[in-house]
Amino acid sequence: MYKLAIAALLAGSAAAFAPAQVGQSSTALNAFEGELGVQPPLGFFDPLGLLADADQERFDRLRYVELKHGRICQLAFLGQIITRAGIHLPGDIDYSGDSFDSFPNGLAAINGPNAIPQEGLLQMVFFVGLLEIFVMKDVTGEAEFPGDFRNGALDFGWDTFDEETKLQKRGIELNNGRAAMMGILGLMVHEKLNEIGMVADLPIIGALQ
Repeated sequence: MYKLAIAALLAGSAAAFAPAQVGQSSTALNAFEGELGVQPPLGFFDPLGLLADADQERFDRLRYVELKHGRICQLAFLGQIITRAGIHLPGDIDYSGDSFDSFPNGLAAINGPNAIPQEGLLQMVFFVGLLEIFVMKDVTGEAEFPGDFRNGALDFGWDTFDEETKLQKRGIELNNGRAAMMGILGLMVHEKLNEIGMVADLPIIGALQ
């Protein structure tokens, strides 16, 4: 599971700086150089050539995947620093009386001798699957851009923003997601380094035990 998570993060990160819809030019080389997310110091960054000869549909698919990975990693990173700060859900995780704070933090919570019961992990996988299939998608066909899952219900004042503000907020989300992908990957690597005795005292959250 750890290796699969690392592979998914790396795949998302590779496309992370390859730019949403702002403008296109006539050649394949610079077709997406004006897209949202192309910014200094890297500019248009596509080291794996994922956008070589790509059309707009292909680009939108990659942008959707980038946004999804970024959103998941933001939640994952936030979960890491919150639980390592000693903040856990109250009560018990099962009928045996095991409390939420009785389980380790990080990867050890789902993989290892002290991990949560397998039934609990399967419940989480099932719940995430339901969200993926039925909720976190453009259900109504009203999406303005890849990753727009408001579906005519959730708005939070989005329609009151002008176009410049919308682009700014979308850019902020992209950058936060990219940083979170790097951040959670770094935390996962440090957890594995601990297993060989290379304990690092990280800012904010300290040493990963």
